[in-house]
Amino acid sequence: MFRALVALLFAALNLLDIAPVRGLDFTHRHSPTTQKYLIEAMGGGVALLDYDNDGRLDIFLVNGGRLDDPAKPALIFAREEPTYWNRLFHQNADGSFTDVTRRAGLHHAGDGNYGMGVAVGDFNNDGFADLYVTNFGQNQMYLNQGDGTFRDVTSEAGTGLNGWSASAGFFDYDNDGLLDLLVTRYLDWTFARHQRCGAPLPAYCRPDKFPPTTNILYRNLGGGKFVDVSNSIGLGTLKGRSLGLGFNDFDGDGWADVFIANDGMEQFLLRNSMGKHFVEQAFESGVALAEDGKSFAGMGVAFDDYDNDGRPDVLVTSLALEKYALFHGEGHGRFSYATLTTGIGTLTTRSSGWGVGFRDFDNDGLKDLFAAQGHVLDNIERIQPELRYLEVPLLAMNRGDHFSRASLGGNFMAGRGAAFGDLNNDGAMDVVVTVLGARPVVLMGRVGANHWLRLKLTGKRSNRMGLGAKVRVGGQHVYATTSGSYLSASDSRVHFGLGASTEATVDVVWPSGRRQTLEHLPVDREIEVREP
Repeated sequence: MFRALVALLFAALNLLDIAPVRGLDFTHRHSPTTQKYLIEAMGGGVALLDYDNDGRLDIFLVNGGRLDDPAKPALIFAREEPTYWNRLFHQNADGSFTDVTRRAGLHHAGDGNYGMGVAVGDFNNDGFADLYVTNFGQNQMYLNQGDGTFRDVTSEAGTGLNGWSASAGFFDYDNDGLLDLLVTRYLDWTFARHQRCGAPLPAYCRPDKFPPTTNILYRNLGGGKFVDVSNSIGLGTLKGRSLGLGFNDFDGDGWADVFIANDGMEQFLLRNSMGKHFVEQAFESGVALAEDGKSFAGMGVAFDDYDNDGRPDVLVTSLALEKYALFHGEGHGRFSYATLTTGIGTLTTRSSGWGVGFRDFDNDGLKDLFAAQGHVLDNIERIQPELRYLEVPLLAMNRGDHFSRASLGGNFMAGRGAAFGDLNNDGAMDVVVTVLGARPVVLMGRVGANHWLRLKLTGKRSNRMGLGAKVRVGGQHVYATTSGSYLSASDSRVHFGLGASTEATVDVVWPSGRRQTLEHLPVDREIEVREP
């Protein structure tokens, strides 16, 4: 009876509270202009990582850059000025943060780079999380040296991709124990190709005004070296307008597959053929288009099993009047369109979504849905009065057969990136949201009566971070990854809500193929799981 009363009281409270965080002094600078350059509206990413292995999550934030109005030929974006730096914030023991950007060697964002997103992975298996930053310009690879500093190894790694990159993610596509890197690219767009769109009010041009481009896959050769295998692996001729990405094994064959969100065209589902080739099969699997056969503005990706049936599902955020696309995994490589039957359509018809994830915010054993929201056009109210530029993020609770909105208060923002993790290690999931042209928003989860378990995976034959491991607790399935959402990277630790259960049995299938079972584990704590 007492537990039921506590659960009822907990349900009446906000599950996520916007928290003032001491020391997180950052403002995203996107430099909006009257010209409506496309890059102004699309940044920026956030990463949650424990870069110094002290057991507390730190925060890395990607900045934009300075734009002149109109832009001048020498495009440097003033990234050497502290106002436009990317920032790394170290979490202190009391929960406050300290800006360690300069001390960590991350203050050289690079003139000529307008910041977009970030990926996190331990690409050299030394036990320290490394960073990859995407830009309009040249991307940057930072090696974590294990002493609190990072070194720019872009040139020696061979990962200095030019153009307009968006999301990136580390994953081991060939199961050799080394993390590879996939980078999405948005458009073949330059300032010279810029067009003025909208009449009588100026607007950002639709993406179909510009050519699509290819995404890039870098294979990790070891020794800090990568090689571009996009052509040989089957991506060289596949052109998209790509933004978010997610990894999972949708066909259950033990090889990491990829979902890529495309803006204003069909989505991509890349089936991994035993680490030798990727086959694009979005149409065959039923995830290329919405139920009405129309394309939509794919932004962020959540590639996870939301209904505990053991089959990965996909949610793609999109722009207002389109509805977020939820594709339910049916097995045998097929998906069904579940936006309407789950209530997602009703919740998102007038919303524009970006960073997104399935996480269990009330620890009841069901993954809920969170999405950062805000329209792409800062003058949308004048163009379409029924829509809004600033929106409240979406928290939709998983009720088993449908999702229902939970209160987050009246905090309106132009949300973009979203990263998920337990910032204060209390067992409740937290979220950091980047806000276009403003300070990031930290939403802290409330600890309720339900139990939980958090796992830190350590690979041996598999990659050190255990990315790509498939973890099961009871009927719940989680795919270990830092990737997903939009331009962002989340905590690598695996979280399970357990409801009333007071112990847990954990089954792990490692990327190496090894299987491991741990029985009668205590709950309400973090446990390290080492690959045997």
